[in-house]
Order: sequence, then structure tokens, then C-alpha cells
Amino acid sequence: MSKIRLSKTKFKKAFVWGITFVVSAFLLFLGNRIASAKLDIFDEGGAHTAKAVVSEMGEMVEESVSEELSYSNYNQYFYAEVIAGAHKGESLLAVQTSDNYLMASSEEKPVAVGDRVILYNYGIMEGDAEWVFAGYARFEPVMWLGVVFLGLLLLFGGIKGLNTIVSMSFTVLAVFAVFVPSVLAGFNIYLMTVLICIFTIVMTLLITEGATAKGLTTIMGCSFGVLLAAILELLMDRIMLLTGIIDEHSIYLQFLSSGVEINLKALIFAMVVIGAMGAVMDVAMDISSSLSELHRHAPHLSFADLVKSGLTIGKDIMGTMANTLVLAYIGSSLCSILLLVTYSSSLMELLNRENIAVEIMQALVGSLAILLTIPITSIVCGIMYTAKRRGGAGEKPSMEKTDVRKTEEEYKSILPDERTIFYYDGSTKA
Repeated sequence: MSKIRLSKTKFKKAFVWGITFVVSAFLLFLGNRIASAKLDIFDEGGAHTAKAVVSEMGEMVEESVSEELSYSNYNQYFYAEVIAGAHKGESLLAVQTSDNYLMASSEEKPVAVGDRVILYNYGIMEGDAEWVFAGYARFEPVMWLGVVFLGLLLLFGGIKGLNTIVSMSFTVLAVFAVFVPSVLAGFNIYLMTVLICIFTIVMTLLITEGATAKGLTTIMGCSFGVLLAAILELLMDRIMLLTGIIDEHSIYLQFLSSGVEINLKALIFAMVVIGAMGAVMDVAMDISSSLSELHRHAPHLSFADLVKSGLTIGKDIMGTMANTLVLAYIGSSLCSILLLVTYSSSLMELLNRENIAVEIMQALVGSLAILLTIPITSIVCGIMYTAKRRGGAGEKPSMEKTDVRKTEEEYKSILPDERTIFYYDGSTKA
């Protein structure tokens, strides 16, 4: 009987996984087609790009620009064999441009034979060459690091690791294949942020956990946390009188050649909500999974016991997760922070700059969302997990006292009579 139940459970989980996979793939395909229907993201605009390997070094040409400032330009010519792009197989003459100030302050080394480089051709001669050095090919090491990461996920996680890879891939596609094109195409950013969050939460938890009590409680807890983050951001937007211009990139977005006007304040909303979603989902899953295991090993625990345990577990999660958010935001904008500290006249001026205030607000909103996700997830888990024991109409609890008494009687029945004498050789005598 237990084997039949186990096979039904596996079939149900596999069925939910398959349906979720197909529906998610279809929604991503449809979303991408709609969002990028009138959008050409990678329009080269007459420029050409090539990936090449430096095969031969040419001459170095120095050009004095200002003798008073001792400022000179340097053109290092070289030949490169194209290994990817429309000009694959061709040998191109290219140039690496620099100046004495850049060479003194930058750690970028001059090209050498064997280097993998990216070349641009804008149709304009740069010295004696049409192709210009744009930088070193840096994606391959990142790709191999990603392969190692995926391999370790499969090695240590097994099926769970595979589910993690699938859900992570869908999440990345949702952001870069649907959300980003929709923003550039002029779609409502608030609406797209909500849709992306709903899709990511439901898809991730159905793929990784299935339609189980653990998965459903996590979905509800995470949804509450993300909703709270959205409400707090909208409230702080009004209080802080944000403009949305937090760096030079924000300014550039106002002058896109497509003519689409992007709502910069809505972008801050997306930054805060999507950034908080990952941490909130992590916390909700930690609470739900911990209480699920606790309930499985101690099914007699009451609703109050489970909620209390969830709050205790949440206290341990809270500190490190809040640090994670703060450090992530600081680390991602460390260069800007250093520059602003250098050119700020006082701490008051620094803290009241919009980009700094937004970073602090992001961390606080995410931390508040985490903080309040803990009790709501604990309460939802307590309700759903103890509902199984209470049962429905006429359904007996899973941990009945009658079963326990029966077990005790059966145990006593196999005990020897108190008059039985046991010998070392294993024989008995009444």
C-alpha cells in the first residue's frame, strides 16, 4: 500500500513538473515575442563586431598631442585571425589606441600574440586601420566558471540540482528575454515587474518543490513579502520625492534613439522589488522547509508550537540575510560610493544624495520584507501542516491515540512471560 502511495506521489510531482515546464516555456516565448515585436536590441547600426586571436604584432606609433601637458597618443597595430563573427577566417589589421596618462593609471596590458580580443569596425579609419581594439574576450572564463557551478549543482543536488538549474534558467530568461525588452519597448514597468515576480515565484517553487504543502506555503509567504516590499517602495517614493536619476546611466536612458520614454521612478520600483524577491523567497523556503521537517518528525506539535518554532528559526535567519542584502547593494555600487565620498563636502550631503538614499532604502525595504515574511510564513505553515492532522469531514487524524495503543498492545503481546527464564545459549524455560 505504501509503495502504491509513493508511486502516486512521484507521478503527481512529475506531472506538475512537466506542466509547469511546458507552461513556463510557452509564457516566456510568448512574452519575448510580444515585448520585442517592434524592438531590435542588438542593432549594430553600421558597425561590425569580431572575436579574434592576435597573430602578429605591428608597429607602435606615437603622436604628440600637447607638448605643454606632455600628452601623447599611442597606436599599437597588430594582425588578428577572426574566430567568430561575419568575418570568421579572415586576417584583419587592427589598432589598440591609448595615451600616456591612461597607460600610467590603467592596468590594461598591451595586446600580445595569442590574446583573444574583441574588435569593432565603425566604418571610420582609426589611423591606418579600420578595426579597433575594444577589449579582451572575457566571457569564456565566466562561461567555464558557470559550467563548474552547474556541474557541482548536479553532483551535490541530484534531481534537486537539476530543478534548480531549470528554475534559474527560466528566471534569467524572464528578466533578460521578457522584462528588459518590455522596458525598452515602453511597456508599463510597474505591471511588468508584478508579472515577472508572480511568474518567478510560482514557477520556481512548482519546479523545485511541486504542488506540495511546503511549496504552497512558501509561495504564500514569499508573495506576502514581495507585496510588502512593493507597498513600502511606493510609499518611500512619495516621501523621498525621488526623481529616478541615480547615476549617469539613468540620464542616458532618457536619450534612447528609439524615442521610448522610460519611467525612471518605475525602474527604481523594479530594482527594489526584484532585488527583494530573491531574499524573501530564500527566507520563506527556509522557514517552510524547516517546519515541514519538524512536523514530519514530530506530528503531534500544535499550531502554536509550529509558529513559535518558525519564529525562533527566523531569528537566526534574519541577521545574516539582512547583512546579505546590505552587503550586496554596497558591493554592487562600491565604485560610485567611493567617488561620492571623495567629492562630498559632508556626511549630510553624502547621505542625502539620491543614489545613496536609494541604496539605503533598497536595503531597508528588503530587510523589512524579510522580517515580516518570517511570521506570516510561520503562521501559514502552522495552519496548513496542522490541518492535515485535524483532517477533513470524517477524516481521522494521522496520529491517532488508538494506533498508539494498538502498537503498545502488540508490543506487549510479543514480550515473554515474566516467569520465563532466559539462558545464555538463547534457550528458554518456563
